[in-house]
Amino acid sequence: MTDCGWGLAVAVMSLLLAGPAVAGPKYKVLHEFGGRQDGAGVWDSLVFDQKGSLYGTTSGGGAGEYGTVFELAPDKSGNWTETVLYSFRDPFRTNDGGIPFGGVILDSHGNVYGTTQFGGPYGHGTVFELTHGAEVWTENILYNFCPHSGCQDGGSPWAGLTWDRKGNLYGTAGVVFELSPASGGWHEKVIHRFTKPKDGGGPYAGLILDVAGNLYGTTEGGGAHLYGTVYEVRHTSSGWKEQVLHSFPSFRGDGRTPGVGALIMDGSGAIYGTTAGGGCCGGVVFRLTPGSGGRWKETILYEFQGGAAGFEPGAGVVMDHAGNLYGTTIAGGSTQCSCGVVYKLAPRAKGKWNYTVLHVFTGYDGAQPDANLILDSQGNLYGTTATGGVYGGGVVFEITP
Repeated sequence: MTDCGWGLAVAVMSLLLAGPAVAGPKYKVLHEFGGRQDGAGVWDSLVFDQKGSLYGTTSGGGAGEYGTVFELAPDKSGNWTETVLYSFRDPFRTNDGGIPFGGVILDSHGNVYGTTQFGGPYGHGTVFELTHGAEVWTENILYNFCPHSGCQDGGSPWAGLTWDRKGNLYGTAGVVFELSPASGGWHEKVIHRFTKPKDGGGPYAGLILDVAGNLYGTTEGGGAHLYGTVYEVRHTSSGWKEQVLHSFPSFRGDGRTPGVGALIMDGSGAIYGTTAGGGCCGGVVFRLTPGSGGRWKETILYEFQGGAAGFEPGAGVVMDHAGNLYGTTIAGGSTQCSCGVVYKLAPRAKGKWNYTVLHVFTGYDGAQPDANLILDSQGNLYGTTATGGVYGGGVVFEITP
């Protein structure tokens, strides 16, 4: 990572020479991964608990070197302390899961739920729960993927989970699945299989739900033009039914290959997301607006320009109360390392959007942010990087406007 470490001043000067606007928010590293038995490699988003602590996963590191679940707790002086809640054991020699790439969610009791891409008795990943006892956290495996040949139930989930109001869990693992609590354990049901090229393929991103309990996600490939889709899985009286809302690229300048970040939905039912490719020079931010007859209209809000302004947004976006969008790119920014940026898209008159770079990663402060940001009640942004930091294992960061 030494090539990334020429310092923030050099990166900022590169931006000024290249032209994009640079705002002045405060950037702070809350934790650097990779030291001692700490985790390393943070590829997904964080989540807050009711006390303001942050939770997430690392894909590597920990006592067993196969990833961790961690908590970051703030104190009154503004410092954050990391606690490793669980270190995954060797998934190739035990029945434990290992190497989680998705984030976690919490229930009302503070229990933690997530997925692992590898491990379990069949080697294709798990859904796990961590419960908090008097002194330690205990792992419970809720489901082991691929008990039969062909993995018809899915396997190797990349993304995390989401809840519905009834306590059912939903996720993607090559399929869209539902995990329901039942007597004696949890029951897994595949609610959609991607079986045709036009149907989409490679559902690596996590899911979101609307108020009616319908699911929305993206596929990296497939669709009418084989460059990925945005899809809905709707709960009907006859069961779950998938509809492709948009196939990339449907027109010149459209994006292609959506990243691993989850979509978001605003109060009007419009959907926002990103693609890692297409557009002018390395991805777009798009909006899908529902219309009559089940049709959706796509609008390109921004085409990434490459270079100092950042490009290849593997993550999606998050929206604040004013309708501003925030996200990250995995590449671009500093000319020394192309470690990515944090950006803001602000709505303007006549449907225009103003793009601003909020932070340029230089390696020592993090690199390769590949997860959706989250917002606290004060409008502060929190995110992760997969690599970089003093120890090279990524960081958790805060940006204060």
